[in-house]
Amino acid sequence: MTGPLVPFREFVLKVHSRCDLACDHCYVYEHADQSWLTRPKTISDEAISWTARRLAEHATTHALPSVTVILHGGEPLLAGPARLRRVCEELGSALNGIAELDLRIHTNGVQLSPRYLDLFDEFNVRVGISLDGDRAANDRHRRFANGRSSHPMVMRAVELLREERYRHLDLGLLCTVDIHNDPVAVHDALAELEPPLVDFLLPHATWDDPPPRLDGSPTAYAAWLLAVFDRWTEQGRPMPVRMFASVLSSLNGGPSLTESLGLAPTDLVVIETDGKLEQVDSLKSAYEGAAATGFDVFSHTFDEVAAHPGVRARQLGLAGVSETCRRCPVVRSCGGGLYTHRYRSGPGADGGFDNPSVYCADLAALIRGVEERTAAATESPAVRAPDALLAAHLDLTRTLLAALHDTLDGQGGALWDEAWRLAASVEADVPGADALDTVLAHPYTRSWLVGALEDVHAGRGLTEPAAERLGACVAAAAVRAGLDLPVPVAYRDGSLHLPTLGTAVLGGPGERGVAVVRATDDGFLVRRPDTGTDGVPAVPGPELRIAHEEAEGPHWRPVRVLRQAPAPALLLDDLDPFRDGFGTAPAERLTAERADAWGRRIADAWALLADAVPEQAAEAARTLTTVTPLAAGTAEPGRHGHGALGVGEAADGKELALGLLSGFRRAKLRALGEVTDLYALDGTWEHRTPWGSEHVTFSRLLAETFERAGLGLYDPRFLTGVPEALDMIENAAEVTVDGKQLIAAVRKEISGTRSAAGRNRGRTVPPSGHPSNVLSSDRKVTFE
Repeated sequence: MTGPLVPFREFVLKVHSRCDLACDHCYVYEHADQSWLTRPKTISDEAISWTARRLAEHATTHALPSVTVILHGGEPLLAGPARLRRVCEELGSALNGIAELDLRIHTNGVQLSPRYLDLFDEFNVRVGISLDGDRAANDRHRRFANGRSSHPMVMRAVELLREERYRHLDLGLLCTVDIHNDPVAVHDALAELEPPLVDFLLPHATWDDPPPRLDGSPTAYAAWLLAVFDRWTEQGRPMPVRMFASVLSSLNGGPSLTESLGLAPTDLVVIETDGKLEQVDSLKSAYEGAAATGFDVFSHTFDEVAAHPGVRARQLGLAGVSETCRRCPVVRSCGGGLYTHRYRSGPGADGGFDNPSVYCADLAALIRGVEERTAAATESPAVRAPDALLAAHLDLTRTLLAALHDTLDGQGGALWDEAWRLAASVEADVPGADALDTVLAHPYTRSWLVGALEDVHAGRGLTEPAAERLGACVAAAAVRAGLDLPVPVAYRDGSLHLPTLGTAVLGGPGERGVAVVRATDDGFLVRRPDTGTDGVPAVPGPELRIAHEEAEGPHWRPVRVLRQAPAPALLLDDLDPFRDGFGTAPAERLTAERADAWGRRIADAWALLADAVPEQAAEAARTLTTVTPLAAGTAEPGRHGHGALGVGEAADGKELALGLLSGFRRAKLRALGEVTDLYALDGTWEHRTPWGSEHVTFSRLLAETFERAGLGLYDPRFLTGVPEALDMIENAAEVTVDGKQLIAAVRKEISGTRSAAGRNRGRTVPPSGHPSNVLSSDRKVTFE
């Protein structure tokens, strides 16, 4: 088996091999493997010492920041306080200075008392208790050998843990599912105890020994769990439930949160009371010796166990599940189910663990049921609402700026620190805050921030232009808001650029320094403060004074605004030093005549779009703010900021219209990908596109389908294969809730839209007003 060795981070230490209860669903005593009969009842001093030594060795080898050790059994409390103290002391001593020790104990609670909890408080051992619900549910399986109920004693243990002095040790409750129990009663009984976590566990079963089912229903366990989910939701989700949290996480592209679901590699090993090293305990349900490795702590390292074929098989992720599972749409969430539950005896391909889970139908029904119940609540509004997408991107930009400031930690230089301080003053003013949002929403603000963060994280440090940009942004915002606030801004090569506004020319090539920008009633002033108390004349004259809407001259190059209907008002930004974010180089500053011609070409192309695809044209008018002339090509999105397109000199209006639409679709999908999870596990499978023979990754299939769907409304030839591709995406294992939401929106978009276009012939899209209109965000990130 290939791939890097996965170190263990979780260790189950069996401190006692017997139990004081006779639970008839216990995998240790009631299932196929009966090796417990040959184990010492209590772990020996030698086994404890060697375990501690091996833990320290493993943590050192792999530089593990922490390791989790779960004290287990049988019933671990039967080992007694003295033996448990010895375990805690040895493990803590061995790992001191090497890794943090996260100690836990899983118990049936019968023996739990203040004597034990005081010990656990001393060593910070957190306690998980097994409880299957109310008394009727718990007594169905968790009884003493004479049939007596354990429920009163377990409840006493739970109440002890709820006391203020022990509450910090409470790890939560483990509940084994029994479909004969009332799911609502079980939920309510557990919720009433206010646990920090509930973990519902499917009873261990295999294809040889399948779980019992009511009326033979293949989804009886899903129905039971969904009834719990519904009650849990109805009651306001009173406590975390690991199984539900894991499904919700994976549906939205996140990780699994439990070994029993998802594709994360296992990182757990078991140390038995005799020092034997074994695989996960649940394998004892499969067959005698299924968990054995042949290793022990006295003679073998944990790395040797990690390289064992049985362990490696559970570290292969998608490659470790059956072929049936690999192509299943829910495999990312279920992960093929618990490894043990896949077992089937017999020769040939069907034997062993290369099978779907015996709970396969249940898992699929559970995941789909949770998805159906939560889709509306978990969907990102950015997928359907352009305004929400703009707001999400503004929040992301603010977050990136805050991250850069925190990463610099005072090392950004004097200009950076002063600009950050002044930004707080701008933010405190209502018009100033809106103006600052406008500048931050400018697409090339994102280009600046992403590049700066990449440099800092790579150890290259912040470049001077990147460090100086914040001052320019704050000055531009102050000018937009008309705030009488002097802002120092660096200039280089004689030029000072204010994002979204233009470039002031203060000198010639090679000249650099710091000027002060200050808003006035009719525009703004630029002075050089380092040459006199009141500022000696900028070049030329006593000061450089720029009026609002001032035309281009020798000392001012404005960012032009295209205002030719039916196109929206757009910034024609051929000045910003951070505009080089396209696959094609940006063009140099256009002459006024070329800029006018550029505007007419875009307006002519927009008229074609407004006529053929009015809905898309309207959305583009609302979200696009900036076009940058490119040296070649038609139109393409930038690498970073949402709202910009690079536009080249296309041959004719129709080609430019198609280019604008294509660029807009690609820009939108890229923007969605930055603020939502449309897919996961990209590159795990390849998909053949319906419009060709090429096999591509899921991300490329989604991108091409999304682009072709939009273009197909303008030119029906592009719709060929799109419905089939939408079906492929909707049923793919990689797609998330947000991805399905996007596909539903695309289906609605292409359904009947072409016929509606004829009714809108001649309709134009009104200009959107100021080219930098953006939603005001909640401003979660502030300048402090």
